[in-house]
Amino acid sequence: MYKAYETSFKGQKLSFSEKFWNISFSYILFILILGAIGITILYSAANGSWNPWASKQLMRFGLGFAVMIALIFVDLRWFLRYAYWFYFVVLGLLIAVEIGGHIGMGAQRWINLGFMKLQPSELMKIALVLALARYFNSSTLQSIETIKGVIIPSLMVVFPVFLVMIQPDLGTAIMLLLTAGAMFFAVGVQLWKFIALLCSAVAAMPIAWHFLHNYQKNRVLTFLDPERDPLGAGYHIIQSKIALGSGGIFGKGFLNGTQSHLNFLPEKHTDFIFTMLSEEFGMIGGVIVIALNVLIIGYSYFFALRSTSYFGKLMAVGLASSYFLYVIINISMVLGMLPVVGVPLPLISYGGTVIMSVMAGFGIILAVNVNRTINIGKDQG
Repeated sequence: MYKAYETSFKGQKLSFSEKFWNISFSYILFILILGAIGITILYSAANGSWNPWASKQLMRFGLGFAVMIALIFVDLRWFLRYAYWFYFVVLGLLIAVEIGGHIGMGAQRWINLGFMKLQPSELMKIALVLALARYFNSSTLQSIETIKGVIIPSLMVVFPVFLVMIQPDLGTAIMLLLTAGAMFFAVGVQLWKFIALLCSAVAAMPIAWHFLHNYQKNRVLTFLDPERDPLGAGYHIIQSKIALGSGGIFGKGFLNGTQSHLNFLPEKHTDFIFTMLSEEFGMIGGVIVIALNVLIIGYSYFFALRSTSYFGKLMAVGLASSYFLYVIINISMVLGMLPVVGVPLPLISYGGTVIMSVMAGFGIILAVNVNRTINIGKDQG
């Protein structure tokens, strides 16, 4: 567990050249390779055309890459100073979604800006991490171990999770909860509190079931028995398994996936893009994508461990955990190991706000590593 630190804005600053040579270029290379794979698969998903997905994904990835590079050179004290401001702005955007958000695919999750549709719940994945990191940075281990010490951070989690749940967006709500849980564990919240919370959640499941939308109930029932409605609720996962199996070891070849190109595979450019990739490039292609993600996640946690800043550690842990959840939930979902909850595969699935938020998260993680020798607080332990 990490020791708590008291916020301090004093400390040395690194020059631009020092920051540049502290950058992990191998980490950036892994990101570029994944981004290129995503654009390639989206090109295939449109039957060998840049439109409508690959060209937009390329532009968004390029913009996200610029944001990532810019954030690398930001002083960690800037993130500390504006963490709460960012959190409350994004919380306000979530409230605005409920008042007059854009409705798509039966959910009200977006704010229509004209030139793009902004999804505030994706921004909250970063805002919540920064806000919790700042709160715990100014707390002591003794206060965190008390019930009173976790009330405020728990409320910081509950409010956005509730707003996301009623959109409805169960997948994002689960990711926010689990990301916060990883941060709570990292700062030293006792295991018995997690066990008590888990037992309470299990006990509340019969009540929670009645508040789920019909399509959410169908997803859970389909997860338990995909064959109960093979042409309805179970169609997605059945076709996903067929496509995965038909790819074999080496795949059917680029642009030659039958399940996807004959439109048997639904949502092939978003939630089920890993299935399409595995059909065309086989198990080898799937393993390469998983290996690249493992490297990115492993590097991210390593950057957290080597940072001398407690605030930096917590930011990197939270953002790395969020990215890990993206990957594990999406891949488990298309393999039939979890219910379908609408979580995309980052850098591979088509999406605007998602790719921007993920790239921004990478930029902050790299900033933590670049400023790893800068301690912005003093030890209270």
